[in-house]
Amino acid sequence: MNIILHITKREQWKEAQSTKIYRGDTLDSEGFIHCSTPQQVIKVANNFFRYQTGLVILCIESEKVEPEIRYEGLDAGEQFPHIYGALNISAVVRVLDFEPGEDGLFTLPAEIE
Repeated sequence: MNIILHITKREQWKEAQSTKIYRGDTLDSEGFIHCSTPQQVIKVANNFFRYQTGLVILCIESEKVEPEIRYEGLDAGEQFPHIYGALNISAVVRVLDFEPGEDGLFTLPAEIE
């Protein structure tokens, strides 16, 4: 099982549960949903979500994702998984609360390690 991760607001995930699809913040503006591997997610969280609360991590089984997943990056840099379409929520195998510490930084939840 290959798991990729996506950080989102808890409220956005609740909305997706009622519609059965998840679009994220960037599908319409960038054409894909940003994701990370377990090894990348903390760096992403601390760069883009520092001090933000009310977040969850979607643990996504990539084999169950209906849209195309492409691993892309800048030049010869790291490759990040991008989902090119609305995510079918049946591919989400676990949702974890994701809150920063007092310093605003995140640590990897034990369930992902």
